[in-house]
Amino acid sequence: MDLIHTCLNVADAERSAEFYTEELGFSESWSFETEDGRTTNRYVAADNGVELQLSETEGETDFEQGTAWDHVALGVSSVDEAFERIDHHGVVQEPADQPAAGARTAFVEDPDGHVVELVESVE
Repeated sequence: MDLIHTCLNVADAERSAEFYTEELGFSESWSFETEDGRTTNRYVAADNGVELQLSETEGETDFEQGTAWDHVALGVSSVDEAFERIDHHGVVQEPADQPAAGARTAFVEDPDGHVVELVESVE
């Protein structure tokens, strides 16, 4: 079994695709609009092929994050460099070592408030 994609509901698919491609190094892979024209889906892919589906539904701009979903984790070569470089939309946790996990991590928010964990292996 392979993880293919995770879908994130977003207020503006273009803005979100720009965040993930320009700030985090994903590449746009494909897009489609539903038959009724109300929902636009843009996909961005990591180097390993796993995609994020950025789903914009007409009129929906405010999302409740809830407690069933927490964050998406992205591997980076340097947490500190990524944290300083990206134009994040909120800091959840500044870069810090996580010895038990063998990693250095930071948590930021994307334009819609989804929490993104930046992970650097330190083993």
